[in-house]
Amino acid sequence: MDINISTRIKLNNGIEMPILGFGTYLIKGEKTVKESLTAALDAGYRLIDTAQMYENEEYIGEAIQESRIPREEIFVTTKLDNNQHGFDKAKRAFDESMRRLK
Repeated sequence: MDINISTRIKLNNGIEMPILGFGTYLIKGEKTVKESLTAALDAGYRLIDTAQMYENEEYIGEAIQESRIPREEIFVTTKLDNNQHGFDKAKRAFDESMRRLK
């Protein structure tokens, strides 16, 4: 199987997710995050990986909106901070990530 930036894998719920993604670990600051994400999206990436601890979710959300690529074409993964486990904490953390990612 040839794997490239357009290769997708079907999840158990039937949704197809890109198999290769753009990681945003250590990308800090509004300008750097937005420029990096814009370049990644322009290159064809449609899976963006982030985490609350990266402190860049807000800028990623803004860059995705500014890209004008339909949101349903972009798959975003994020992760909870280690101190946000348990049902209530995880639900609040999820809501915060959704707000920041828009």
